Amino acid sequence: MPPPLTFTNTVRYSTLALCVLVFVLSLFALIAFGRGLPWFVLSGALVALGIHDLNQTRHAILRNYPIVGWLRFGLEFIRPEIRQYFIESDTEAQPFSRAQRSVVYQRAKGEPDNRPFGTQLDVGVEGYEWINHSLHTTHIESQDFRLWIGGRPGAPLPGVAPCTQPYSASVFNISAMSFGALSANAILALNQGAKIGGFAHDTGEGSISQYHRVHGGDLIWEIGSGYFGCRTTDGHFSPERFAEQARDAQIRMIELKLSQGAKPGHGGMLPAAKVTPEIAAARGVPVGMDCISPSAHSAFATPIELMQFIAQLRQLSGGKPTGFKLCIGHPWEWFAIVKAMLATDITPDFIVVDGAEGGTGAAPVEFTDHVGTPLQEGLRLVHNTLVGVGLRERISLGCAGKVTNAFNIARMVALGADWANAGRGFMMALGCIQAQTCHTGRCPTGVTTQDPARQRALVVADKAPRVAQFHANTMHALKELLQAAGLTHPSQITAHHIVRRIDDAEVRLLSSLMPQMAPGAILNDLGHLPNVYRLYWPLASADSFDPREPAPGEAPPDLRVRSGVRPSGAPPSAYEVARQMRPAQAPGPAARSTIEPTQASPDAATPASATEVPDAWRGSDAR
Repeated sequence: MPPPLTFTNTVRYSTLALCVLVFVLSLFALIAFGRGLPWFVLSGALVALGIHDLNQTRHAILRNYPIVGWLRFGLEFIRPEIRQYFIESDTEAQPFSRAQRSVVYQRAKGEPDNRPFGTQLDVGVEGYEWINHSLHTTHIESQDFRLWIGGRPGAPLPGVAPCTQPYSASVFNISAMSFGALSANAILALNQGAKIGGFAHDTGEGSISQYHRVHGGDLIWEIGSGYFGCRTTDGHFSPERFAEQARDAQIRMIELKLSQGAKPGHGGMLPAAKVTPEIAAARGVPVGMDCISPSAHSAFATPIELMQFIAQLRQLSGGKPTGFKLCIGHPWEWFAIVKAMLATDITPDFIVVDGAEGGTGAAPVEFTDHVGTPLQEGLRLVHNTLVGVGLRERISLGCAGKVTNAFNIARMVALGADWANAGRGFMMALGCIQAQTCHTGRCPTGVTTQDPARQRALVVADKAPRVAQFHANTMHALKELLQAAGLTHPSQITAHHIVRRIDDAEVRLLSSLMPQMAPGAILNDLGHLPNVYRLYWPLASADSFDPREPAPGEAPPDLRVRSGVRPSGAPPSAYEVARQMRPAQAPGPAARSTIEPTQASPDAATPASATEVPDAWRGSDAR
């Protein structure tokens, strides 16, 4: 029953009291004068709502503040839009700033992107970066910067089962985004834009849909742990189905996804309700059944088997460039893959390094915020390792992680990449407004929804040219950056060209902050290298992803030890690290909770209330 009315309660219940008063007065006016019906209906509905709020048990706010408490939920619902449009500054990134988004929109629409009155950035803040210019500028005829992946025509790279169909790729391409995550119209527009602009479109692990085929743009076929589009009925890899699709002329490269920046080490599931006939046809799964992406591959279990699988994919595809994508995690696992390359002489034609700051896929908040290596550190580790073992010239490096403009591309190349991919940048070129409702099925611009009524807002004939224009204008900006720096191709950008502010009185070249690896240094001078190599390279094995204890004499001696004494604070040896990492004995089985965690389906997930919990989680029926 409602609590007794006191002075304090009268303030809290004043809205309900006012509605009751209006209801009584309108009832009197209706009976006495035959007028006031709208007020009677409205106030009556609000009084009924207030009584319901007082008696419901799920929302404390509504029990204490009937009727008016709904204002809180309404404001919470539109909070992202209020913040984005009225509160945050142009340079405040959540996750992309208004300034970053504006550049994409302007370049996609072909509008002027020049800015008057100087930079809006604080050039004195720690972390500010710039590219040094030259007094002897260059003139570049074409902005169509490209690189060969997988060797050159008639000149295959060395190694076992080399590529025989190298691909001339743009230095800026569309990152992996699946049909299902993106709408049919978004896929159509992206692929047509790629066709117009002459750059590549990564399918994402959702495989090749009918919408990827319509316009014939170059495709990079990404294959994840679910082997969608090339799987058996029980979810394992099917060589026959893979070869059937991979030899199609539209497929230019094969990319094996080991992990992704949005949720590395985490599998996924597309609920049965979202597995439509179109998605089922693209992925090769039954309609109306949960579509599982395991967290690990079943086609290989060791680094050597991974390399053998790469060689198998390359052979089945007819010799097309084949590589893999990963977000760097345990360094010894990455080193184990490199040792497998050395042991088998099988090398991927390319590696795409995904940064933990990605991406377009929805993920648990802990994975989004705290799992995986950011792009800068991951890319440097991959580049330096390949240089240190003498394999860098055989493997092209791509990267993905918050690339929206030409300086982002230049910086990634300076860190070691050969080309860059963008996912969210091209989504914004399609019209994405960063509403961050991608996982709900209610995208306001039709980019990330399967709702036909919503995705019709995305008109392919209008958006495809914008995709191409965003790419072309970004490449034009990159050309102007290169000319100003006195260079002629992005491949000439090094860490010596980029400067970072350390504090208000010091700046440093990236080359001094991130020293280059000497060719062959890992194989010839491991003891003098940074700890990540000195300690973890000896723990890696081509036969297993697990760390192992190095054999006697296999790890380099600690050069800082003098007379058998290690200085205080010096890191342990690789042998000590291996012993520290031995797994402890697993504890016995824990008692299982009687409460099973559940979440609403993506279609039902609404931000209307932060206090909503599943019915099964309610532990009290108190009124």
